[in-house]
Amino acid sequence: MYLYNSATHKKEEFRTHTPGHVEMYTCGPTVYHFAHIGNLRSYIMEDVLEKYLRYTGYDVNRVMNITDVGHLSSDADTGEDKMVKGAKREHKSVLEIAQYYTDAFFEDCRKLNIKRPDVVQPATGCIDEYIKIVSALLEKGYAYSAGGNVYFDSSKLSRYYVFNDHDEEDLAVGVREGVEEDTNKRNKNDFVLWFTKSKFEDQALKWDSPWGVGYPGWHIECSGISMKYNGEYLDLHCGGVDNAFPHHTNEIAQSESYLGHPWCAQWFHVHHLNTSGGKMSKSKGEFLTVSLLEEKGYDPLAYRYFCLQSHYRKALVFSYENLDNAVAAYQKLISRIAALVPGDGEVDTAVFEAYRTKFNQQMGNDLNTSMGVTSIFDVLKAQTNDATKLALIGDFDAVLSLGLLEKAAAKRTAEKTPAKTTGGYTVTGEGDSAIDALVFQRYEAKKAKNFGEADRIREELRAQGIEITDTKDGASWARA
Repeated sequence: MYLYNSATHKKEEFRTHTPGHVEMYTCGPTVYHFAHIGNLRSYIMEDVLEKYLRYTGYDVNRVMNITDVGHLSSDADTGEDKMVKGAKREHKSVLEIAQYYTDAFFEDCRKLNIKRPDVVQPATGCIDEYIKIVSALLEKGYAYSAGGNVYFDSSKLSRYYVFNDHDEEDLAVGVREGVEEDTNKRNKNDFVLWFTKSKFEDQALKWDSPWGVGYPGWHIECSGISMKYNGEYLDLHCGGVDNAFPHHTNEIAQSESYLGHPWCAQWFHVHHLNTSGGKMSKSKGEFLTVSLLEEKGYDPLAYRYFCLQSHYRKALVFSYENLDNAVAAYQKLISRIAALVPGDGEVDTAVFEAYRTKFNQQMGNDLNTSMGVTSIFDVLKAQTNDATKLALIGDFDAVLSLGLLEKAAAKRTAEKTPAKTTGGYTVTGEGDSAIDALVFQRYEAKKAKNFGEADRIREELRAQGIEITDTKDGASWARA
């Protein structure tokens, strides 16, 4: 398998510290608001990467942090704590906000078929780890105290910029928009390891430390959590491309200074989801969420399909027209799979292995998901029986996770069942009038913009083993 390494700026053969085992770390969300679909593009691609590694035989330990303290509104250690900002906005405590949006994030992940990582660790749960690392950095001369805070001293590094060449003047304090001068810093690239007096008045969460009562900086959290659960050698670090500087740059600086040896071999960065107005961002006000797409009648897995049609290292432009095109292609794909006949013959192992090898070659070339999707269409055109085609599609979808066999099965069942129509809204199912009635009730609730009731009905049906698929003219349902 070959992956582009952001640290070396080239595709490299993927290797791990321990053969056959991958220690993988994913930068998780800052849980002060809903994740927008741009954030979720990164998690979709990281999910495909993890599943592909497992598909090829690796044992994977994937760790994700949940940032619930210390991430300020500017990545350069200035501005208001995002968690405090969210708590003020909703008149709740920081911990209430953190729990609510953590749950919302993983519900979005469930809808998008994103696997939950093996370890999910809120930043507030590893304070002792951060204090241990910061204390060692001070002892080694890589950090200093000033103004009550503890800073990493970037001047002690032979190389600070890892992922890109930067213009020194562009990064000068007070020059770049959004960067305020911190007079406690000795060098403009220094960053906070532990806050005490700076921004202290508004900070809801704080802990005792050798430097006074305070809270950790954002960057130290990922290093501490990764070292606790991944060990001293990290094979693969993932995140959005906007995390490369300064967040991942600072992670490398503090981690390698603390450990005394190289820390992470492979860096995987997913590029932005853009709109016509540029990068999608929460700071711009209204932003697109999975729930909003659902309210507009879109299947979350159609959005996943939309993402997989593009390479992770290319910016992807979102518009409803582009999404509609992806929806049409996704539904056409499901229809073609639904036309296959389960049990039609025995699986042809020679054909199966030939197409599986080709899929491996495509996905193993820097996680080329668009060609991975194309592999499914190639299977549909293959000169082989339906049993072999369905086996291959199921095999590939273990990585792509588009729900293809499940949705195709539901479509086959729905096409055998008479549809029921009320007011132009058509429900197809398995001939159970009670379930049909609940599906119609959900439609009426959505029409009345009572989305809470609509969600409640969906969950009631799901508890009965019923999965609903929204269609252009109504909905279909099937027992999972």
